[in-house]
Amino acid sequence: MTEKTRIVLADDHPIVLTGLRNLIESEPDFAVVGEATSGAESLRVIRDTRPDIAIVDISMPGMSGIVLTRRLSEEAKDVKVLLLTLHEDRAYLRQALDAGARGYVVKRSAAANLVSAIRSAIAGGVYIDPAVVNRVLSRSLANNQVAIPEGRDLTDRETEVLKLSSLGLTNKEISHRIGVGVKSIETFKSRGLAKLEIRSRADLLRYASQVGWLADI
Repeated sequence: MTEKTRIVLADDHPIVLTGLRNLIESEPDFAVVGEATSGAESLRVIRDTRPDIAIVDISMPGMSGIVLTRRLSEEAKDVKVLLLTLHEDRAYLRQALDAGARGYVVKRSAAANLVSAIRSAIAGGVYIDPAVVNRVLSRSLANNQVAIPEGRDLTDRETEVLKLSSLGLTNKEISHRIGVGVKSIETFKSRGLAKLEIRSRADLLRYASQVGWLADI
């Protein structure tokens, strides 16, 4: 029998907690192992249960989700934190990523996106809610900004594909956005990652931040 992914939920609204629990427990391979309604309680519960995933409200009494994420990235690096938020502001997203969050999910779309975010984190990825991604892309495209890292022999197309991938788009979504076949997208992505010697989505996200691809976030 496959071991279930162990999840802690943290939100100061009981109704939200109930909804999250029902959503998580509808997945046969997920299990809720703890709940909390404040930042300090969340830290205690996570320390005690050592879950695989912690789903944390970004705004909680006592300790914000951002501060909690930063603490966990120092004390419990094996726990992957997904931040749940009302905020679609790029500033909050940037703070979340800098703190070490492995996912950023907007509450209004949690029912549609939270399970995907959990599975992305389990696989070693970093999930950004499509609503926030679209805002970032809209601004970037409006400014016609496509950063090409210096000292790397990436083609313009490889750069474009990797930049969109770092923002959380799938190969299929990138294909639709730039009008290139999925197989070609896979090739551009594979070649680009090989040139950069990047082996994981998390590493790609860090690289994207370093070279300015996420400057609009």
